[in-house]
Amino acid sequence: MNAVQIQAMQERIGVTPDGFWGPKSIAACQKHLREMMPTPHPWPLPGQADLTRFYGKPGDESKLTQIDVAGLGVEYGRAAVARITCHERVAASLLRILTALKSSHPHVLANFDGCYNNRAMRGGSLPSLHARGTAVDFLSEDNGNRMAWPVASSMPLEVMEVFAREGWLSAGAFWGRDAMHFQATQ
Repeated sequence: MNAVQIQAMQERIGVTPDGFWGPKSIAACQKHLREMMPTPHPWPLPGQADLTRFYGKPGDESKLTQIDVAGLGVEYGRAAVARITCHERVAASLLRILTALKSSHPHVLANFDGCYNNRAMRGGSLPSLHARGTAVDFLSEDNGNRMAWPVASSMPLEVMEVFAREGWLSAGAFWGRDAMHFQATQ
């Protein structure tokens, strides 16, 4: 992202635009997204005990469901995706998000990179939120785990806003990297 694009984003989040993405911009972006989130917040805290109480054990396929995304333009690789497997508690929310993105950011849907995947977090031994079907990835090629958001990665703030309205966290905005990743946690 160039300085002009960062300035436009800074204006959107209420920071004096200077084209530099630093601590003030990061804090303002997080505040901006938090203010969009529903109250009370619908999802659990990200600790393993809270996640297990709310969602159940990772890999518990009895808690999973499939949402019909045929016609929304969701693609994995170059193949159309008809259904996405996710946790039953996030299914309606995720479908609302995807429906909103269809009209505002169809290119994001055309770059779907997964939801349910019973695995550990990258580089760790704790279960990933993907192992519960409560995280989703988009645009991984340009928004990888080690790419700083928004300087080196390209996930639009507007996409993060769509997720925030449903209470989902954006890794890019809240961890400054891994902008492809969105999760249903506080």
